[in-house]
Amino acid sequence: MKYYPVFLDLKAKDCLVVGGGNVGARKAATLEKCGAKVKVISDRFSPGFDDLKKTSICIEKKKYEKKDVNGMFLVFAATNNADLNQQIKDDASMLDILCNVADAPDNSDFLLPSIVDRGDLVLAVSTSGSSPAMAKRIRQDLENQFGSEYARLLLLMGNVRKKLLSSGHAPDEHKEIFHTLIEKGILEMIKANDEININAVLCDVLGKQYSYQDLVSSRSYE
Repeated sequence: MKYYPVFLDLKAKDCLVVGGGNVGARKAATLEKCGAKVKVISDRFSPGFDDLKKTSICIEKKKYEKKDVNGMFLVFAATNNADLNQQIKDDASMLDILCNVADAPDNSDFLLPSIVDRGDLVLAVSTSGSSPAMAKRIRQDLENQFGSEYARLLLLMGNVRKKLLSSGHAPDEHKEIFHTLIEKGILEMIKANDEININAVLCDVLGKQYSYQDLVSSRSYE
């Protein structure tokens, strides 16, 4: 295994993207979605940044300077200038800051996998830089296999767990409960939008106080 797979918590972490093209826009959007404090620097920006101006992303029109990497958690060199990308990488390395260089896996400290996003279910596919096209094909296959029902299932499970904990339920007993819910076919019921049977299963396993509508009505159950 060439790379060490890891999922990073980027909430409130400072991340820099240098490059105003479509690649930079995609990287910035994904970082912002993960809760990072994103700053993008470029002397020009593609139309892909139009919608990002409505987000919390800091978009600064300027030329890159060495000081721009100071204090960053991650740096992304995403310009169309190989020499500038190398300079950004060198500046980040001098400060022991991890840097990803667009389209240059051998010159990057980390790679960005192809991602299937289903809420709390995130499937990451990497070919270690050997074939991005193959990674994309595998991602597309996974997208067909894992639909939006998985996001709703994990939202339900997560909020069931929170409600159990708030009622003093022993965490050691959760595994059996969730195994039972899955064995009773709750995933297939969610996919079919069969709320009547979902509620019947929840009532049977957990009690009348557990309602599918209540548990998935918000991102976080209080």
